[in-house]
Amino acid sequence: MGFNWNWEFTWEILPKLMHATLNTLMAAGFGYAIAVVLGMVFALAQRTPYWALTKVVREFIEFIRSTPLILQIFFVYYVGPQFGLKLGPWTAGMIAIGLHYSAYLSEVYRGGLDAVPKGQWEACTALNMSTRDTYWRIVIPQAIPPALAGMGNYLVGIFKDTPMLSVIGVAELMHTANAIGSSSYRYLEPYTLVGIIFLAISLPNAALIRVFEDRVRRKLGLK
Repeated sequence: MGFNWNWEFTWEILPKLMHATLNTLMAAGFGYAIAVVLGMVFALAQRTPYWALTKVVREFIEFIRSTPLILQIFFVYYVGPQFGLKLGPWTAGMIAIGLHYSAYLSEVYRGGLDAVPKGQWEACTALNMSTRDTYWRIVIPQAIPPALAGMGNYLVGIFKDTPMLSVIGVAELMHTANAIGSSSYRYLEPYTLVGIIFLAISLPNAALIRVFEDRVRRKLGLK
């Protein structure tokens, strides 16, 4: 079989794929927001004086990082109701993605926190600053810039992993392309367009993240 691209069919399905793109961006955005917040919670929870809490959080993070995202999506959506947690596909998908990537972002944050000079902590102790003020006013503002590269990479990673949400019926790009292919028996155009759309969004975003990182570093005098 030769190459047989149908432009009429391409223009016909493009609006559906663009609508699905918005759904994909929304899923990635909310999932990333969950990961950013929860990742910081996990990172800080590992720095408390409570050994049991630190141990539990570390083991939980290792469990999340050692199991595939698709299994976690299935677990939240299908197993959750057995524990009284009945969620729709969108909510379950975003929670699963956010939880999965929060484990990775917690390690990114941990690296940034460890990079803060020990003298900063000692100065805060000498000034009798509370633990809360030490973190939010002194430590975290210095820890975030070194973590920006990793945070940006995982943002792009979340966007590229959103097709996994199709397994629970979330109408993102791959789910829509599969539906179009199944109904028309044409897969060349929808799958090619999906690849182009992912490239068109991922590559500029990666470049913008690098620009943003450079500006933050310059503003803070780190470059």
